[in-house]
Order: sequence, then C-alpha cells, then structure tokens
Amino acid sequence: MAIEINEDHVSLTVDGREVATANRTGDRWTVTTWPVPLSYNQAITALTLAERLAYGYGHDDPFVASWREELPRA
Repeated sequence: MAIEINEDHVSLTVDGREVATANRTGDRWTVTTWPVPLSYNQAITALTLAERLAYGYGHDDPFVASWREELPRA
C-alpha cells in the first residue's frame, strides 16, 4: 500500500493499482469511491474504507459497516 498526500490531492495505491483518489475543491473533498463531497476527515475515512475493500474484506466486515455509517449519503 502506498499513500501520496499533498495539499489538494491524495492517492491510494494497493498492490501497484490505484484504488482511490481524493481531490480538494475549496473546503470539500471529492473521493472517487464516494458519491458526495466530503470534509477532509470524511475523505480519509472514505479512503480507509476503499483500502479495506481492496484488500478483500466484504461489505459485512464490521469496520466496513462502521466506516460507511460515518459518511454522508447522496
């Protein structure tokens, strides 16, 4: 796993494959794996969720379920 972070962009790579990215526009973040703009902390949660799923954990995993509940829905 690798995470590249700068002021306006975060990129998550798992096993050499880019899994998700987050881009900042003003004070909101757009994450490729989540349908609505997020705060910075929510974007980190969405990226953590994407990482967990990329490693093969299912939607019934307690961490996956918990992190999903923390994020706003469309």
